[in-house]
Amino acid sequence: MIGIPLGLIYGNTVEWLLHRYLLHGSGKSKKSFWNFHWHEHHRNAHRDGMVDVDYKKPFLRWHGPGKELVALSATALAHLPLLPVAPFFTLTVQYCVFNYYRLHKKAHLNPEWAREHLPWHYDHHMGPSQDANWCVTKPWFDLVMGTRIPYANTEKERETQQRQTRLRNRRKNIASGHPAAMPAT
Repeated sequence: MIGIPLGLIYGNTVEWLLHRYLLHGSGKSKKSFWNFHWHEHHRNAHRDGMVDVDYKKPFLRWHGPGKELVALSATALAHLPLLPVAPFFTLTVQYCVFNYYRLHKKAHLNPEWAREHLPWHYDHHMGPSQDANWCVTKPWFDLVMGTRIPYANTEKERETQQRQTRLRNRRKNIASGHPAAMPAT
């Protein structure tokens, strides 16, 4: 039974390590297989307020979520040989892989849900630094490593939202020819 908590800790640690060093490290290079994470997923999420529209497409396509599913499946399969020796650990790792994909997809299809239930992942995409808050399912390893930087429900988020609202209103006024938006002459 000790395999269950060990599997949960291991799963969260691997989630953090792969996200930070593989998806953001190697993934920033356009030549890397992992570039879909930075160049597609982060672009979509940042542009569309956390939503990644690729999660609405069939998951077997060769796009970000499809590649993510292949990588997660490979991770799950790589751990299966441990099943006879460490069944609780292995089954917990399988759960962690499944849960990661489920929560990650839900977070990027429902930003309000993510902001409430996975604020650390919301903060990863919507906060001022996308190079922090590496955990998706639980913030445990971010807390251990000191990389958990809150953003949702902070003064910084409120200031950013106010600035974006002013900018949207200014653009709207300029587009409509509203006199208040015109520069003084």
